[in-house]
Amino acid sequence: MKKIFILAIALLSSAGIANAQSTAKPIKFGVKAGANFSNIIKGNGNNSFKTDYLVGYHAGITLDIKLLDNLAFTPEALYSTKGYKSTSSVGQFTQTTHFIDIPILASIKLGGGLNLVAGPQVSFLMSTKNTFETGFGTAEQKIVEDDSDRFRKSLVGGVIGFRYDFSNKIGLNGRYALDFQKNNENGSSQTPEYKNQVFQVGLGLKF
Repeated sequence: MKKIFILAIALLSSAGIANAQSTAKPIKFGVKAGANFSNIIKGNGNNSFKTDYLVGYHAGITLDIKLLDNLAFTPEALYSTKGYKSTSSVGQFTQTTHFIDIPILASIKLGGGLNLVAGPQVSFLMSTKNTFETGFGTAEQKIVEDDSDRFRKSLVGGVIGFRYDFSNKIGLNGRYALDFQKNNENGSSQTPEYKNQVFQVGLGLKF
């Protein structure tokens, strides 16, 4: 998985350089961070339980490659937490998954500082932490996904949202991300079958 992630970063970097050279347009490096509000869309497996949103975070690096006056190529590499909460009569179960997300986005300027952003995303699963809380205590289980075959190691999804640029250096981001693939093909009560969905809000800085 680490080799795949390194290759993805290299491809994004080379693509950015190639686009910048071919169009003679400026390229900006940036950083971003913010909050995640994640939940799951359950599949057809043994998933007869209710879920609630889990609050997490994302942080990473961005590229902004201007192609036209109102169009830019804006790939990112983000560390992102996802998951869900489920409450029953015996306690609360929380599953937190840790991903490296690679959104490959187009940014279309709509007017003023408002931009529409959309594109595909590839997510690489790094680890999973399961927490079960009852009135008698808390139990935790951490799973490093390189050592487990329970879940897919990579998932393809999509992103749509907006960015509002207060200036050429600071912007506010809001978006929705959905996995197109399920986390596994054989859901059970221990390993439910689902797709991740995440609402994100954050700030970005460009240099």
